[in-house]
Amino acid sequence: MARVLIIDDEPAIRRAMCGILGNEGYTTAEAASAVEAVPMLNDNVFDAIFCDIKMPQMDGIEFLEKAKTITDTPIIIISGHGTIDIAVDAIKKGAYDFIEKPIDLNRMLITLRNALDKNRLYNETKILRSAVSKQYEMIGAAPAMNELNDMIGRVAPTNARVLILGENGTGKELVARQLHEMSPRCNGPFVEVNCAAIPSELIESQLFGHEKGAFTSAVKQKKGDFELADNGTLFLDEIGDMSLAAQAKVLRALQENKITRVGGEEEIKVDVRVIAATNKNLQEEIARGNFREDLYHRISMIIMRVPPLRERLDDIPLLINSFVVKAANEMGKPIPVFTESAISELKKQQWTGNIRELQNVVGRLVILCGSTISDEDVKKYI
Repeated sequence: MARVLIIDDEPAIRRAMCGILGNEGYTTAEAASAVEAVPMLNDNVFDAIFCDIKMPQMDGIEFLEKAKTITDTPIIIISGHGTIDIAVDAIKKGAYDFIEKPIDLNRMLITLRNALDKNRLYNETKILRSAVSKQYEMIGAAPAMNELNDMIGRVAPTNARVLILGENGTGKELVARQLHEMSPRCNGPFVEVNCAAIPSELIESQLFGHEKGAFTSAVKQKKGDFELADNGTLFLDEIGDMSLAAQAKVLRALQENKITRVGGEEEIKVDVRVIAATNKNLQEEIARGNFREDLYHRISMIIMRVPPLRERLDDIPLLINSFVVKAANEMGKPIPVFTESAISELKKQQWTGNIRELQNVVGRLVILCGSTISDEDVKKYI
């Protein structure tokens, strides 16, 4: 059951609250002052905290500000001198809620239950975000990868638009996700659009949405990806395959931070960071008349190049170690060992499909080979 800290300089109130919460199955701890409570946050884990406002040496608001630098535990402020101004100040500074004395039993229990639910969801979200971040982890120690990671670290905290260049399978999406995860927008949405996979007649509806009746199959209003990515990141993958008509609308959206749904007239403000990627040479596409030069300059404040696998062969052992564990776990098989000769054989390959191809080969070897994978196995199944 959850552990709750009660901070109040009145012993009778502490005893009463501990008794009530104890009867409900909660474990409680007490502190007679905020000064006494602060060290307890370093030595203990609490699921929720009730804290009085009026206390000597350090009041509840001061404790709240101090506690927020130590823990994410929800803090519920209680006071017998409650005013709207105090309540608003407490909430602004991070309090979960504000309860007036004399404390209403039902209000206290409901507030506590809601605070615990919110904290549980917050912790689950942190775990999921960590799992997602690990899923999109960039692996490599080659000089080209170190340079790329350094650039990501410098660019991610900004709102600069980024154009990611690289061959198919090099990991352009991983770069985009790292830029998002390391940015102030990390709690916002990450919306990916594969411009090559969407027919040209549908790309505008996909990006900007449409109004009901805008075309035959538009049976209801639909938000586009620019709206869905509001306050987050929009990743335009394979932007070199986007139609010229859609390019014109994207350019306008980037210039004005506004979009208009297909079939609509209302301008909708959007706050979106756009990251684009392509395996094409956009300068050549501009010369051929397939890509707008003004859009190119809008999306390429920062240009990042993801190196192909043939330029980072020394990263192959690191990549194998990651892929083999993942493949074995997914397929319910023991994790095999790659011999040095097997790794050397893998380094000799051309890897036209880059990281994606290597991952597929490792998965194939895990399925078809035994506990040790040799160079002969590689030659046989590659």
